[in-house]
Amino acid sequence: MFENRLRKNAKHFHKWARSHGLTCFRVYDRDIPEYPYAVDLYGDRVHLVEYPRRKALQTGTVDAQREEVLAAVSAVLEVPPEHIHVKTHTPQPWGRQQYSRQGQGSERFVVEEQGLKFWVNLGDYLDTGLFMDHRLTRARVREEARGKRFLNLFAYTGSFTVYAAAGGAKSTVTVDLSGNYLDWAEENLVLNGLADARHTLIRADVLPWLEEQTHEPDRYDLIVCDPPSFSTSKRMSGSFNVQRDHPRLLKALQAVLAPGGVLYFSNNFLGFELNEAATRGLEVEELTPGSIPEDFQRKEIHRCWRMVAPRSARS
Repeated sequence: MFENRLRKNAKHFHKWARSHGLTCFRVYDRDIPEYPYAVDLYGDRVHLVEYPRRKALQTGTVDAQREEVLAAVSAVLEVPPEHIHVKTHTPQPWGRQQYSRQGQGSERFVVEEQGLKFWVNLGDYLDTGLFMDHRLTRARVREEARGKRFLNLFAYTGSFTVYAAAGGAKSTVTVDLSGNYLDWAEENLVLNGLADARHTLIRADVLPWLEEQTHEPDRYDLIVCDPPSFSTSKRMSGSFNVQRDHPRLLKALQAVLAPGGVLYFSNNFLGFELNEAATRGLEVEELTPGSIPEDFQRKEIHRCWRMVAPRSARS
């Protein structure tokens, strides 16, 4: 059952990916409830994430099913077992660092997406360096970036910044708490021939940094803010909870958004409820599920809004 579905999906999405300029895409997204896996192709390699059910863990059937799935993935996608990276996704307690390291020294390689290139690492972290579910929103940013002052918050490896720079942004500012991911973002800019003085990378705790900017004269024409559901670190004062803290975050974002400026705000917290009072004065359009690419069958992977500031200056 799993092998048949995977074969059908692979035939469709290989053709689809070529037409969209993609060398990385999802070919199976927990389509069959009895096989709770996500199968992503990155060039000639596979990133396989299992989402084990409680019953399977209790009965000890996980290992046997994993072997069945691995054999099918290797055969159908024609990928040798040593090029299949297997990870297990289990619910994490609040307070666990979002992108904690799982391995050390896995080989990085380059994938292509809509005419741009990105470094990925399939082994060292649960995530790979590129959130493919935001592919369509990145394309929007590239289309809107020309001549704009762009701000990327909770930037991870800077893929939105690469798109904005490729779209002709006047300047970009990229902010993340992790020095490792900022280095990765800079390497992505270099990879695409876009690294120059117009593009600034800042290591900082985003919310306090953003609130400090409300007193500065600079305003941004285009902002992307994709915060984690929960984050904590020794370098942070306290913790960040997107449901609790997003009104404060949106207030600070409005203060640095230029008249007529555009904010893309998203997160992947299941059950998230947007505080309408926090968006008062903005023109708000929810893009989901239309913001989720065709290769992602599970449409609850994120929620995304496009918010526009009024053109008249705020009082």
